[in-house]
Amino acid sequence: MSVEALFNPRSIALVGATDKSGWSVSTLLNLRTHGFSGPVHLVNPRGGVVHGSPAFRSLTEIPSPVDLAYVMVPTTAVLGVLKEGAKLGIGCYVILTAGFGEAGAEGARLEAEIAGFARENGLTILGPNGNGYINAAADVTPYGLPIPEPLLRGSVGVVLQSGALASSVLGFAQARNVGVSLLTSMGNESVVTVTDVVDYLVDDPATRVIALFLETIRNPAEFSRVARRALEAGKPIVALKIGRSRLASHTAQAHTGALVGDDDVIDAAMRQLGVIRVRSLEDLIITSGLLAATGPLPGRRVGVVTPSGGASEIIADRAEDEGLELPPFSAATVEKLAGIVPSFGTVQNPLDVTGYVLVDRTLLGRALETVTTDPGIDLVMLLSEPPRIAPADPAPVLAMYQASARRIAESPVPVVVVSNVLTDVTEFGRQVQRETGFPYVMGGIEHGLTALGAAVRWSEAHRRALTGGGPAGRAAVTGVSGGAPEGAQGVWAEHRAAALLAAAGLPVVPSETAADEAAAVAAAERFGYPVVLKAAAEGLGHKSDIGGVRLGLSGPEEVRQAYREVVAAARAHAPDAGVLVQPQRGGGIELLAGVVRDPAWGLTLAVGLGGVWVEVLRDAALRVLPVDAGEVRRALSELRGAALLDGARGTEPADLDAVADVVAGIAAFAESLGDDLESLEINPLLVTGSRVEALDALITWRPPPS
Repeated sequence: MSVEALFNPRSIALVGATDKSGWSVSTLLNLRTHGFSGPVHLVNPRGGVVHGSPAFRSLTEIPSPVDLAYVMVPTTAVLGVLKEGAKLGIGCYVILTAGFGEAGAEGARLEAEIAGFARENGLTILGPNGNGYINAAADVTPYGLPIPEPLLRGSVGVVLQSGALASSVLGFAQARNVGVSLLTSMGNESVVTVTDVVDYLVDDPATRVIALFLETIRNPAEFSRVARRALEAGKPIVALKIGRSRLASHTAQAHTGALVGDDDVIDAAMRQLGVIRVRSLEDLIITSGLLAATGPLPGRRVGVVTPSGGASEIIADRAEDEGLELPPFSAATVEKLAGIVPSFGTVQNPLDVTGYVLVDRTLLGRALETVTTDPGIDLVMLLSEPPRIAPADPAPVLAMYQASARRIAESPVPVVVVSNVLTDVTEFGRQVQRETGFPYVMGGIEHGLTALGAAVRWSEAHRRALTGGGPAGRAAVTGVSGGAPEGAQGVWAEHRAAALLAAAGLPVVPSETAADEAAAVAAAERFGYPVVLKAAAEGLGHKSDIGGVRLGLSGPEEVRQAYREVVAAARAHAPDAGVLVQPQRGGGIELLAGVVRDPAWGLTLAVGLGGVWVEVLRDAALRVLPVDAGEVRRALSELRGAALLDGARGTEPADLDAVADVVAGIAAFAESLGDDLESLEINPLLVTGSRVEALDALITWRPPPS
C-alpha cells in the first residue's frame, strides 16, 4: 500500500476537536507551531468555537478539499466518519481513537468492520489506537502528544509499534542531537502496516536510516521483502524487537526443534536480511544516528585516538567483543606520532595522547590527522564530545571545534566520534556542532562501540547484497522432482529417511537392511569390518535411547549377538522392527544439520556440533531458508566450537567449502519436499577433511489438516 499521500497532505481536518481533550489541543498546537502551511479544519458535531477558532459540524460542511482526516471521535462513531469522508473523496485517515482490537472481542469486531470498509473503498488508515505521525522533513505534524522542543529535522525515520514510547524516543533523539525525517506511531495496523511505512522510507530521499520498535512482526514474508529492498538501497534498518522469551519446541521428535525458538529464528532472519538488531532504546537511536552520519563503512580495522589511557583500555575490550580489529600502526605512522605525542606517552593503537591535551590544544587534532593516513586503517574512532557550557567568549571554542571538523571532513577514511559517557548534548553543544560542522557524537563508549560494531556488520551485509552474495541462492539437488513422496506421514526413521536423502544425491553412509542374523553377517562381510547395527522401524526416532544401536562390531559372532540384542530392544517399542547394517565410520567431526518449520518464518536451518554434543552444548547457528553455501559458511563461523572445524590440537581441518555445499544441499532438499515437511534432521553429519557424510537421519511429516 502506498502511503505517500498519507504523510504529505496539503489540508487536514481534526474530527472530534474539543477543548476538553489534551489530544486535540496537542495535535492542533503541533500543526500550528511546527511549520504546516496548509489549512487545518476543526470538526465538532456542536459547531461553535473550538481552540479559539470556528468549528464545522461535519466534514461535509468544510467548503474546500480535505486530504487527511485526523479522527478523535468515540469508538462507535469512527465508521460513520469514514463513510462520510469516503463520499467526499477523502482517502487518508489517522485514527487516534482506542477501544478496538486491543480492547476485546467487540472492539476487534469494530476494527474488522473498519478495515473491511477501508479495503472496499481504497482508504489509507493509520491506526486505530495510534498517536499519528511527525513528518519533520515536510513540516506535517498531526501528532497527538506534545512534541519536545526543538524538533530536530534529520534523516532517521522512526516507526514504532508503541505509542507510549514515541515521546521518549523523540526526546532521547533530541538529547543526542539526532534529527528525524519521519516518526510514526502505528497503533493497531488495521490497514497501514509497519512494512508499508518502511517501503515508503526506503524511497524517501529525506531518510537515510530506518529505526523500528517492534512488538511483533505480523507478516514475515513482507518484512523480508522490504528489508531486502532497504539493504540493497543502502538504507540501514535498526530494530529493537521485544519479546525474547523462548517458547517450547513444536517438534518433539527432532533435536533441531529444541534449538529453534521464536526469538532465535527472528534473530537469524534479521541477521540474514541485514537488519541491525539492538537491545535498548538508547542503542536504537545511537546506532541510527551513527549510520545516518556515516553511511556504509569500509571495513573493521579501527584506529583509535583518545586523550585517556583508561578509555583506551575500555575501547580495546569492547572492540574485541564487537569483532572490531585494532591493528598496530605502521612504522611510518609510529614515527610521525612519536614526534607529536609527549615523551611520557606510548605510541600504540588505541592511542592515548595523554592529558597533555589540556596544555596543547592542537595535540589531539594533529594525532588524529596522522592516524587517518595509516594504510592499515579502515576508519578512525576519536574520543571527543561537544562542549556543554558556553564560556563568556565562545570564539576560541568554536575555532578549536572548527579545526577538528575540518580535519575530520578532509580525512581519507571515515572518522567516528564517541564521548566517554552517555550524557545529553546541550543547547550550546548543538550550536557548536551546527556552526562548525563538527560531526555526530555517539553517546558513551559502551553504546558507541555497540553501534560501531553493528554499523560495520551492516556495511558488510550491504556489500554482499550489492555483489549478489546474499542468502537468496539455492543449492542444486539432483533426483528430486519436488514435493513429498507418496505416503509421507508420521516419523520416518533412518532406513527410509536416509534412502530419500541418497536418492536426492546427498552423501549418505551406505547401509543394508537385514531380515535375520545371516543377512546381517552377509551385509557386514560386504562392507568390511568394523560395522554398526541399528534398529529400523516406522516411527522409531532416537534409537540409542532404547538400546537400538551397536557400534564397532568386528566379526560375525559380534554381529549375530548384536542383531539379537538390537531386535529385542527395538521390538519392545515397535513389533515389526528390523536391523540396519552400516560400515563403521571413525574420526572426524560430528555436526548436526537440521531443518524445522517455524510457524511464522517457515523452514529454518540449524547447523552446529552434533552427536551427543547437540544436547550438551546447544551450539548451533540458525538461518531461515533459502540459503546458499556462502550463508552456511557464515553460519559455521558463528559456532562457539568453530575452532574444531579449523583443525584444533592437530586434528584434520574440515573442508568448509565441502561442508557448506552439503549443508546447503540439505536445506534445498528440505525445501523441495514442500509443505508436508515438518522437520528433517541429520545427526551426525560426519566431516573428515573433504568427506562429508550423513550417518543418521530422521524426517517428520506434518499431520494432515483436521
